[in-house]
Formats: sequence, C-alpha cells, structure tokens
Amino acid sequence: MSDKALRLGTRRSRLAMAQSGQVAEAVRQVTGRPVELVEITTYGDTSREHLAQIGGTGVFVTALRDALVRGEVDFAVHSLKDLPTAQPAGLVLAAVPEREDPRDVIVARDALKFTDLPRGARIGTGSPRRMAQLNAYARAHGLDIETVAIRGNVDTRIGYVRDGELDAVVLAAAGLNRIGRIDEVTDFLSVDTVLPAPGQGALAIECAADHADLIAALGALDDPLTRVAVTAERSLLAALEAGCSAPVGALADLLDGQIVKEMRLRGVVGTTDGTRMVQLSTTGSVPQTETQAMALGRELATEMLAQGAAGLMGERAH
Repeated sequence: MSDKALRLGTRRSRLAMAQSGQVAEAVRQVTGRPVELVEITTYGDTSREHLAQIGGTGVFVTALRDALVRGEVDFAVHSLKDLPTAQPAGLVLAAVPEREDPRDVIVARDALKFTDLPRGARIGTGSPRRMAQLNAYARAHGLDIETVAIRGNVDTRIGYVRDGELDAVVLAAAGLNRIGRIDEVTDFLSVDTVLPAPGQGALAIECAADHADLIAALGALDDPLTRVAVTAERSLLAALEAGCSAPVGALADLLDGQIVKEMRLRGVVGTTDGTRMVQLSTTGSVPQTETQAMALGRELATEMLAQGAAGLMGERAH
C-alpha cells in the first residue's frame, strides 16, 4: 500500500465526525498512512421529516455509499444501526470494531430517573422502537407518560429538555460517550426495559470490494464477537422485513462465564402505543461464522412472526 492519504467518508454531524475521527486515528496506527475526513451530506441530514416518514432505511448511508462506488473516498464509517440489512454489490463491510455501550439513556430535567418522572411527563424520541417499549413499560408499571416524536442532533434534543419543552429525551449511550457528554445522562435504561436498535453502539467500516490491501488492513480493527452479535441482530431485522425506522429492538449478548460459550439473542416488536408487543429470545452456542449468526437471527424472527410480529410493525399509535 502507498503512503498517500486515505480518504474517510463521514457524515457532517458532530457525532459522526467524532466517531470517524476515532476510526481515522485507529486506521493511521494500523496502516501508517495519514487519513483525511471527507464530509458528505446525506438525505437524512437535510430532511426535516421524521424518519418513519422518509423511510428510515439508508437515509444516512446512501450518499456515503455512492461516494465509495464513485471512488471519491477510500472507506466510510457508519453507525451500524443506520445500515440497511442488504449489503450492496461492490462494497464490503471491512471491519466492525468493538461495540460501545448499546443501551438507551434518559436525559431528564432535574436529574430525574425514568421511573421518577411526574405524571403526564413528555418524553421525546424519534424512534418508534423506543416509543413502543417505553409506552409498554409505562402501562405495565402504572406510569403516566406521553412520548413525543422529535428530530435533530444531540444539542437540539437535549435543548428541548433545557428549554422546558420536554421533561426528558431518550438517546443512545454510545453517541453521548463518543462526543464526551455521557455525564449529562440522568438514567441508563436497562436492556430489560428497552432493547436497543439492532447494531446500536457499533460502527461499520465499509470500503470497495476490489481494494484487497485496504480490506486486509482495516480487518485489524474488526472485533469478531461484536461482528457475530450484530450480524445476528441484523439477520433478525432482515427476516422480519423491517427497516431501520421500524419498532424493532434486538440485542445479542454473550452469557458470561469463565469461557464465553453461549450467545442470547433477544428481539421485540410492538405498536408504538405499547398496547401490543411480541418479545422473545433464543440462546445458542456463540456463532463461529456470520452464517451461523444469521441462522440464529432467522430462527428467532420465525418464532416472532408465528406470534404475530408482522401485524405490529406497520401499526402506529392512534
């Protein structure tokens, strides 16, 4: 490989620039080559519509992938939860680095925990998945909350709380960690309360399939356990035929022992008002290949569909 600078394609948001900067530094270390960030504006960045309206799937990714195909950048960094489940021809997922904390978190006024929010509390989120699970939990535990659909970057969302428009907002722990704002979190939501989006907390490093040297170099950043976990989660999502904006939560976690031997995959689908949910899990040996991980995801999706999951994904709260 030459010593010419590698071009890393990234979205322009503060979070995207932060996580791409971290990947750029890691790539510099493994390749010995300088890395320059190439900022690309995606449709999801410019549209003010809610993700459910604009389709969700691929809106933060397509422009980056187009730049890769045209050879304008050498590799791109995505939040893995934004990636459509189908891998396009000519591009390869060269590395999935070790995952950050996958949990969702609450940033609330007066440092309140989720369960301490007052009756009628307004909680902002742009995610039907979060709405479905928060509303279901509230119903089950006698909490009185209203979920409010919002868009915007981290500053905008937390600003709604600071300005008193909302009592709380829900965000991803990983994103706040990467931009150094995890200390603003007032409550970490257990994955038993809210399952994260498939792939949440993980990054995807993608490049052209014909760049063998670069693929090999980027492979040094790959974490095999993270890769099989997110592969199982995304396989579940694909088998449910649901996009990034669907109310689907999934998490594959390793059941700790002295030696990790088992992986548990949990999935949830629900109506956004929280009245109907399908939540199941399956446990198997830790997949040794992506093919095995995909089989685990398809197996759980089949069980969820048999329980009526498909009928819940297109429904919205009335």
